Amino acid sequence: MIQEFGERLAKFFRTITPDPFVLAIALTATTALLCLILTTSNASEVIQAWHGGIWSLLRFSMQMCLVLVTGHALASAPVVRRLINRAVDLAGSARIAGALVAFIALATSLFNWGLGLIVGALLARQMGHRCKERGIVVHYPLLAAAGYTGLMIWHGGLSGSAPLKVTTSKDLVELLGPKMAATVEPVSTFDTIFSTMNLFVSGGLLFLVPLIIYFLMPAAGGSQTIESFPDANEFVPESIEPPSNFSEKLEQSRWVSAALLIPAVAALFFYYRDNGLGKLNPNIINMTLLTLGIALHGTPKAYVRAVSQAVSGCGGIILQFPLYAGIMGMMKTTGLASLFASWAAGIGSATGYSIITFFVAGLINFFVPSGGGQWAVQGPIAVQAAAELQIPLSKAVMAVAYGDQWSNMLQPFWALPLLGITGVKARDIIGYTTAVMVFSGVWFMLGLVLFT
Repeated sequence: MIQEFGERLAKFFRTITPDPFVLAIALTATTALLCLILTTSNASEVIQAWHGGIWSLLRFSMQMCLVLVTGHALASAPVVRRLINRAVDLAGSARIAGALVAFIALATSLFNWGLGLIVGALLARQMGHRCKERGIVVHYPLLAAAGYTGLMIWHGGLSGSAPLKVTTSKDLVELLGPKMAATVEPVSTFDTIFSTMNLFVSGGLLFLVPLIIYFLMPAAGGSQTIESFPDANEFVPESIEPPSNFSEKLEQSRWVSAALLIPAVAALFFYYRDNGLGKLNPNIINMTLLTLGIALHGTPKAYVRAVSQAVSGCGGIILQFPLYAGIMGMMKTTGLASLFASWAAGIGSATGYSIITFFVAGLINFFVPSGGGQWAVQGPIAVQAAAELQIPLSKAVMAVAYGDQWSNMLQPFWALPLLGITGVKARDIIGYTTAVMVFSGVWFMLGLVLFT
């Protein structure tokens, strides 16, 4: 019954949902129209506000690209691949295989969403091949869906855009502007990522989602095994020829990597010594992933090759973030954001605000499928409404984060790298991710109600 429900939803969304870039254009036009209808701004002022904001997130766009690329490159390191191969041998049945893929994808996504996405995809593919070799009949699309579930927990983890973009005054000014930023204080990650509420919500999902996948997996394994997907070929790393000249020796020298690793490790040591985990931000997360990736790949040539394979996933970020920035510019400059904030503040209760913010974030994610882009658009509204209701900013941040990651199970934008690795289509997995989304939604709301 759950599978049939998911398939009907998949068919519905296939008929109404165009490419995410088209959705970004539609959201831009909708925002402009709302500015004209609901504010006193004229067409000229709206266009100028859009143009003034369109390039304001270039720094943030690069940060998000690096999150994906460095996470992808780390996941492709030989030692990580060996760990993946060892993990697949722990599955003794089809149901255990699905639950194991989900658990590892979720756990790695708490560290970094790019890493979790790629590890989940690689693990699902290798699990499918290994189950075939061992005579275990497993429904391969559900394995792929399990590998994608990490995108439902990432925003409460160490690479979460919203909680990381409120830890410094500089980031608050970039998001809110100097005037509004002066009214709020930076929020430590101990009040967001490491808060009791998030430990309850994210920790619970770490076990709840694999349990859902376990019961979704057909007892007999299902009919669509990995043989049904010829594009799900096993990854065979390209061999690197021995160096034949001085320049190639430099490219394959671990000493050259060490020349970068030594100061990088020292810089990370000083940062964590002085700041601990309370002031994590996208830059320090990317620096950590970059350092780990170079160390595990060993040589400059190996790491450059891994990064080259990863950059193709950045196209959507590069193309769509300017549009999100333009939307942010229109909403802030015309006063539309303040208008929405006052409406949200009219809810009158902290619990009502958190739940409504959660659902609104889930809806916006269909049109702004980037957590960073969504925070740029919805963040100012959520912050101002929270201030008017005297709700801690940390609660507003996490309500947006939870809603964004929750509806990723229906938004296939970030599934593109996983689909390419596993060889499945979005329509093959969305029914199962929809079922996960329905059950997990209850858990999210429970956390917001209990800790508001």
